[in-house]
Amino acid sequence: MGGSVDSTAIQVDQIYHGDCVQVLNSLPEQSVDLIFADPPYNLQLQQELRRPNQSLVDAVNDEWDQFESFAAYDAFTRQWLTACQRVLKDTGTLWVIGSYHNIYRIGALLQDLDFWLLNSIIWVKANPMPNFRGVRFTHAHEELIWASKRKGSRHTFNHHAMKSLNDDLQMRSDWLLPICSGAERIQENGHKAHSTQKPESLLERVILSSSNVGDVILDPFFGTGTTGAVAKRLHRRWIGIERDAHYVQIAQQRIDATSPAASETDLPISLDKKRTQRRVPFRNLIEAGLLTAGQTLYFRADRTLLAQIQPGGKLSVDGFTGSIHATGKRLTHNNNSPCNGWTSWYYETPDGAMVMIDTLRQSYLESIWGK
Repeated sequence: MGGSVDSTAIQVDQIYHGDCVQVLNSLPEQSVDLIFADPPYNLQLQQELRRPNQSLVDAVNDEWDQFESFAAYDAFTRQWLTACQRVLKDTGTLWVIGSYHNIYRIGALLQDLDFWLLNSIIWVKANPMPNFRGVRFTHAHEELIWASKRKGSRHTFNHHAMKSLNDDLQMRSDWLLPICSGAERIQENGHKAHSTQKPESLLERVILSSSNVGDVILDPFFGTGTTGAVAKRLHRRWIGIERDAHYVQIAQQRIDATSPAASETDLPISLDKKRTQRRVPFRNLIEAGLLTAGQTLYFRADRTLLAQIQPGGKLSVDGFTGSIHATGKRLTHNNNSPCNGWTSWYYETPDGAMVMIDTLRQSYLESIWGK
């Protein structure tokens, strides 16, 4: 925490206490795989916000979110975006989150700096704060811009990881996720420790979609360390930059208390090796005679949870038909959790043993490509 920067090698898994532009400019060029930035929104609040019962709303009125003009905000934004561009690898990408107060200005500056916009993502808040004065629509979303360093740059996109989190369907650009609340929200003396703490579920999607295990994730506005905590849990390296010493302390304590997933199989199905592995559609096992249509499979070797193999390579369970992953997910206790069907479904051998179907996938690969 707060260590000096080696000019020849990136130092990871630490928080740098200081101004983000100064610290970024001291890091080696092209040393970071992914940047997630949650900059000040410049909300321009002119007065206190109160509920109908006149209680005060804990709004974003921090000094770090106040700028004297749009020109000042634009100059600040251009500085940190330029510094990010320098440290980002040619294959890396940048995510920026904001609201209608700032995201359009950031988008224009990204294009001015020759970043290439890949997607805009709408984070639809499942539980937004209402508009207490009743003079506007309830602001129920924030927007994220995903950009590569320049047009045509190769970049990481774990398409299959996102499908696995979305019932085997291509993930859309509108993400319905709750705001940070409950036990996840860090509090001090009954108040929010940070006014704009983001939910871990949001960072999980960002990091799983556009980085791989071992990649370096940088957050130039680190706050209470959500990016670092999620990166650590997902077996990525991380760098945080934060100018507020109190936030640095909170973030460090939080990350120290975070444990990495015990193994890659304990991660949400990011399957980072999927691009380098030879893929095997489940139906190939049927075509090869390793399994047969109509055969019974057992979920997690439980003889009471079973499905029948359909001729097209799907499974049928309790009137539902889908892939090995979708049917497995249907049988999990938490239907929001992804399921790796290869390691969840078992078949029964003639002698009554239960064997994971992933062993058949490996046998199939060996029969074609060798060990």
